[in-house]
Amino acid sequence: MRDTGTPAWTAFEAAEPALAALVRERFGRYVHHVLATLRKDGSPRLSGIEADFRDGDLWLGMMPNSRKALDLRRDPRCSLLANPGPGTDMDGGDVRISGRAMEVTDPASVAAYAAVAGAPLPFHLFRMEPHEVVRTRVEGEEILFTTWRPGRPARTLRRGNDDAPPREDA
Repeated sequence: MRDTGTPAWTAFEAAEPALAALVRERFGRYVHHVLATLRKDGSPRLSGIEADFRDGDLWLGMMPNSRKALDLRRDPRCSLLANPGPGTDMDGGDVRISGRAMEVTDPASVAAYAAVAGAPLPFHLFRMEPHEVVRTRVEGEEILFTTWRPGRPARTLRRGNDDAPPREDA
């Protein structure tokens, strides 16, 4: 079902399997998440969306001519934030995937995806290429940021609630 030769979700899973499993689990807790795209004028647009991990990729399906789909057709840069859940405890932290959402336009690939996912045609189908994955969480008195980018190992920074500089885990 792949449409291009660009990096896929599997590259992240191969590089950081534990973090990738945590991110998938976090997205799997809820159906609806938040997608950030860029409008024509460059300002951000936030939209609700369902994310689908299937066949080694992260897929985003959208209604025909939805604003978010038109945004991504014009500029594929985006960020996807997992639903943080109810309340304010952050349910173990939040996760965000930033990158590019590349539209899959091959009719056979779209039809195959629709058949497996049970998605009604027509729709826009995008495959997300992760360029950064971030998990943010609180441990005790510190906030931790675990970040992955292609070609680099994941790293974790810790900050306290003071003016001391962040510290990186070894």
